[in-house]
Amino acid sequence: MISIRRILVPTDFSDCATKAVRYAAELADKFGAELVLLHVVPDTVLALPDAVMPAPVPVTDLEALTEAGKVGLANLVTALGLQPRNPRREVRLGAPEQEIPAAAKDLGADLVCVGTHGRGGLARVFLGSVAEQVVRHAHCPVLTVRPDTH
Repeated sequence: MISIRRILVPTDFSDCATKAVRYAAELADKFGAELVLLHVVPDTVLALPDAVMPAPVPVTDLEALTEAGKVGLANLVTALGLQPRNPRREVRLGAPEQEIPAAAKDLGADLVCVGTHGRGGLARVFLGSVAEQVVRHAHCPVLTVRPDTH
């Protein structure tokens, strides 16, 4: 029998991710599972010097971005009425396509529920797909939720 005790749902606070949070919350209710909300602060905010710019661009304050992620998760919990579920909230720093599978493993997630922008063709080639990388690298099943899902 399938046992789902912990569901990880990453969010970038987009509409697509919010839809995945709603799905994950419903699944958590049905399985009696813990809901874990994850926001990854991308660490790609560093700029390296080059011939035109001899000094690096000032680095965005990662501490402020991390704090903004915590506030964003708290606001999401309130906006979606998730307080009764008491979801765990995690903020990590790094590349989302690497940090999400790592968090799933570290936290012992039984399922990852991730939103997808539903891009195809050249947009997907140029922009990549975090959801696709999570599916490829997560140690557990991954449910992808498209934006046009009912």
